[in-house]
Amino acid sequence: MTVEELLSFNLPLFSGITADDLSGIPISVTEKTFSDWQTIFDQDDSSYDLYFLLNGSLLAVYWTTEGREIVFSRFPVGAYFGELAALDGKSRSLAVVSKTETRVLILKRECFLQLFNEVPKVRSRITQQLVERIRILTERNMEMTTLSVEQRVGTYLFRLAAEHGKLAAGAVIENAPTHAEIAGTIGANREMVSRSISKLSRLGVIKSSRQRIEILDPEGLSKELS
Repeated sequence: MTVEELLSFNLPLFSGITADDLSGIPISVTEKTFSDWQTIFDQDDSSYDLYFLLNGSLLAVYWTTEGREIVFSRFPVGAYFGELAALDGKSRSLAVVSKTETRVLILKRECFLQLFNEVPKVRSRITQQLVERIRILTERNMEMTTLSVEQRVGTYLFRLAAEHGKLAAGAVIENAPTHAEIAGTIGANREMVSRSISKLSRLGVIKSSRQRIEILDPEGLSKELS
């Protein structure tokens, strides 16, 4: 794949970067499609390439020794993932699974490291995202130790609505996370999440159906966080 072809995907990591900025850097990229619930890479895998999501839906998952699933994140289209192993050359810390048919770009580690070292915009964006991730994990840890399950569910839904620009009465979040995904993300079990969402529905704060959440009362949702 040429530099021009890579830039044609309009990936956020390369926004504002030109072919001249990448001149002299050998680009080694392949494209691959994964089917529903296929593993992109597994936890503890010894693979070090960087991935970009072109279309589809992915989950980053951690499996405990007891077999419990902890969902860390979903990825927006255009996002990159796998950068930790690409940076330090150690095994993968999380598994990434395709929730639907998914198309990705795979950038070889050697190429990624050269981009990181020689293109300031790339290095700055990756560093900023790593810092943001640390802040999010710190915030999530505080929530899990100080908030009840109901408050954590409310916080999760409030944040989800805000991230999707849906924090308004009548706004609908399509393809919303399942109760199991929410549970894995906030450190609860599915039954507790389902009860909390049912309570919010009874209070008229939200209306929930299969992977669809309608925000009925944004102010009421924010009040449920306290």
